[in-house]
Amino acid sequence: METVLDRFLRYVQFDTQSDETSQTYPSTDKQLVLLRDLAAELRGLGLADASIDAHGYVTATIPATITRSDVPTIGFIAHVDTSPEMSGANVRPLIHRAYDGRDLLLPDDPTAGLRLAECPALAEQMGHDIVTASGTTLLGADNKAGVAEIMTAAAHFVAHPEIPHGRIRIAFTPDEEIGRGTKHFDVAAFGAEYAYTMDGGSRGEIEFESFSADAMTVTFHGFNTHPGFAKGRMVNAIKAAAAFIDRLPRETLSPETTDAYDGFVHPYVVNASVDKTSVRLIVRDFVTAGLAVKEAAVEALARDAVSRYPGSRVEIAVEEQYRNMKEVLDRYPAVIEHAREAIRRAGLEPRSKPIRGGTDGSRLSFMGLPTPNLFAGEQNFHSRLEWVSVQDMEKAVEVIVNLCRVWAE
Repeated sequence: METVLDRFLRYVQFDTQSDETSQTYPSTDKQLVLLRDLAAELRGLGLADASIDAHGYVTATIPATITRSDVPTIGFIAHVDTSPEMSGANVRPLIHRAYDGRDLLLPDDPTAGLRLAECPALAEQMGHDIVTASGTTLLGADNKAGVAEIMTAAAHFVAHPEIPHGRIRIAFTPDEEIGRGTKHFDVAAFGAEYAYTMDGGSRGEIEFESFSADAMTVTFHGFNTHPGFAKGRMVNAIKAAAAFIDRLPRETLSPETTDAYDGFVHPYVVNASVDKTSVRLIVRDFVTAGLAVKEAAVEALARDAVSRYPGSRVEIAVEEQYRNMKEVLDRYPAVIEHAREAIRRAGLEPRSKPIRGGTDGSRLSFMGLPTPNLFAGEQNFHSRLEWVSVQDMEKAVEVIVNLCRVWAE
């Protein structure tokens, strides 16, 4: 039977990078190549209803092996797209066997490598087989590790019908990395009462609280004219925007100076011209009400900036992105407790930490499908130093199987 490593090595060969600037869904056609293959692979396992819909969502059902009516349908979800921040083309995965603390050098870039002193998570991996890319691309463990784990668990259930479990639903989705993974997801049609995304980090982790998140676009308007005849007429929107950016907090409320439960304001894209300059920011807080406080502070800085450039003006737009899944999951404690029990049965100690980001589970929880996030072994997300432990992926498969048993019990 194909192993989780076999599948993972095969999936990362697909370039599935999503594109935030695209207006299509999925945002890139190349995601559909892997999604169609996954639907065919599920059918090949014997899951007769496996299909891909018009939006690229792949779904399938593993029928229940017990007939009790009180066992809920459980879903497992992973996304196929990789981050727009780093190339996902021509990925060359490398397996570093029996890690012993040595430097893991990546041959396609001699300056790139994983070093224990710089990567504390490696300390837990002694004896493990570590998979990396070759130094010029990301690996794609985020989230093809989760895809491989769900697919391997599905194959295990099909091969072992004696395992007691209720109805299991599977979904593979596009465009999670650009915040659109659930845009067309039909929760009612999916038909699960609870679900788990397999999209987390170190073994044993279960994540059930995330940032609440908004995006802000702060647009400065000026007036452009020939610079040789601009005196008293030109109003430079770039300068007003620069004054605004310069006054954003540096020692606090920035990603580079915060951790744990600290929120932040983060400018990440600037489109600049004299006539109009827009600044895109993301706003994050674990308490949803804290978003409005941060947004008011950003607006005050923007208005102060235009006050120093007479004739300029500013427009501010706020877009809701997702909310802290804990607000929903606190109402369904069994979803978390059953996951902890499944992790213990795999010989691991459950551990939790706040997600300093979001997952599809954040949105799905507010769409009526309570969905915490389980570990998939992913490390150094969105980076050419991304890596995953084979043994962590194997443990994730074990946890999926255990979790379905626990729900049946």
